[in-house]
Amino acid sequence: MRRFTLAVPTALALTAVLTALPAPARAHEHRPAPLGIDHCTAGVCHFDVPPGTYDVRVVLGGDTDSSTSVGGETRRALLAETAVPAGERLVRSFTVNVRTPEGEPTGAEGTPGLDLALGGTAPALADIRVTPARHARQILLVGDSTVCDQPGEPYTGWGQELPQYLRRGVSVANYADSGESTVTYLGNPQLWATVQPLIRPGDLVLIQLAHNDKTTDEVTYRANLETLVAGVREKGGSPVLVTPVVRRWFNADGTLDNGTALLVNGLGVDHPAVIRSVAAARDVPLIDLTARTKALVESLGVEGSKALYLYNEKRDNTHTSVRGATAYAGLVRDELVAQHLVPRGTVRVG
Repeated sequence: MRRFTLAVPTALALTAVLTALPAPARAHEHRPAPLGIDHCTAGVCHFDVPPGTYDVRVVLGGDTDSSTSVGGETRRALLAETAVPAGERLVRSFTVNVRTPEGEPTGAEGTPGLDLALGGTAPALADIRVTPARHARQILLVGDSTVCDQPGEPYTGWGQELPQYLRRGVSVANYADSGESTVTYLGNPQLWATVQPLIRPGDLVLIQLAHNDKTTDEVTYRANLETLVAGVREKGGSPVLVTPVVRRWFNADGTLDNGTALLVNGLGVDHPAVIRSVAAARDVPLIDLTARTKALVESLGVEGSKALYLYNEKRDNTHTSVRGATAYAGLVRDELVAQHLVPRGTVRVG
């Protein structure tokens, strides 16, 4: 059984120190006071804030050894499990996107405000502060069910796990939606027509759409990708094309070299190949997640790779488990760093 410690005395002590500062030492007094640990109880915290982007600063630790993770909103992983020795305190910060609907764009609205939940084997929260983020950079995600904030277990999208790899100053705004193709994403007013106006100069927009383009011909598929790229650039954002995660569909020789695994549709359209071609032609950064996930799945083999997908739970070789989504989000993180798409100091590595 997990134990949860809410170290109220520490929080009160920190609050008292801040309150005791002389007036000249207080900066930006016109800003609203941060929301704190009085908004937390029994391992959950609720902050009644409007949609926007917020910095969260947590102080972890307690009188005994602790190990704490932080999740929020629709099952997003915001801070990976972090161990703190008895009697010590550790500060961690991250930036979170609060929106309505809080998960998939065509899904339920969710709970207003910001909801956080503590996890881990022995959670201990000493203090927390939530403030509006200033000058935070967004990573917006455009994708399908393998990317989205999945509302229910065991399904998990890699975009749902990506925030835990980012530090304060970069938020993930996940607008991926289950069942979407390039055709439906562009055509649904809840999707691209809603997302494009949110793009700000300097924002990254990661685009992974392929799994549901089963009947989209190559000319249309290419044109749709080019439309998305142009739409991002029109707003001053930076598009990044992402090839789709592989399906776990092995050949007898233990490889994934087949159309089902590598996303070749019924019309013979090789989605990863088209994405690579558009990226090269339009000078767009490419995260070849097909190649990266293929290498990982093949290295684990037929049995070892089952845990990445929902094979054991659903006989599903397309959608990922928490373990798989976390691993694939890590691959995306690695590419963001390797290609200098985000500053290394804003990414958690290791």
